[in-house]
Amino acid sequence: MAIAKIHFTASETEQAQIAYKKLIHQYGQVSVAQADVIVALGGDGYMLESMHKYMASELPIYGMNKGTVGFLLNNYEEENLIERLSAGEITQLHPLKMAATDKSGRITEALAINEVSLLRESRQTAKIEITIDGSVKVEELTCDGVLVATPAGSTAYNLSAHGPILPVNAGVLALTPISAFRPRRWRGAILPREAKINFNIIESHKRPVSAVADAVEVRDIVSVSVEEITDITINLLFDPEHNLEKRILNEQFIL
Repeated sequence: MAIAKIHFTASETEQAQIAYKKLIHQYGQVSVAQADVIVALGGDGYMLESMHKYMASELPIYGMNKGTVGFLLNNYEEENLIERLSAGEITQLHPLKMAATDKSGRITEALAINEVSLLRESRQTAKIEITIDGSVKVEELTCDGVLVATPAGSTAYNLSAHGPILPVNAGVLALTPISAFRPRRWRGAILPREAKINFNIIESHKRPVSAVADAVEVRDIVSVSVEEITDITINLLFDPEHNLEKRILNEQFIL
């Protein structure tokens, strides 16, 4: 793809801000409305924030690592940036939509790029009924919580909860329990991306649960619905040798 105009954005860390000023001096800065691409400088958290912020623009977002892990980011280099952007490969992601109903009846909707997670709020375990496409699959999951992860998010919280790593283009979602006590042998499920997932909180007054879609938290919920939204597309730009598909594939072989 031909790249001529760049909008730079950066986290508030000192190293990201230094890089931000250097790159603007070298390549210039245009508004989002004028840009061909957005270059985000920071760590994975800031990249996730940028994906949410610029989602509606549909512009490709090219992250450069000025954080720690940098799983969603390319290596930081100041030279030949235009050439790197032009040679980059697009990975398309679709977010999850969460609709969480709290005990007052208020419904909060939010989008998640990584996962939607339900978490117990108190010392008592949560009890959650899980329904897929209108059919009850787990009548009572006794647990610390449960989450639904996208392929892009499958290497984050989902992986730490012992969920499966999902290839980006597999067209599936991960349903993963968090510290499940009953049913003891249930380890989660891999669902088609079209699945409509509903969680109903059992004894919600006694065993309060919160729902989190990336950075949006809703407390004291009674039910949550989750589904992938395919009419919203997030375009990530990667160097060919560091594309997201390869990174996720390689994560399965890290011992």
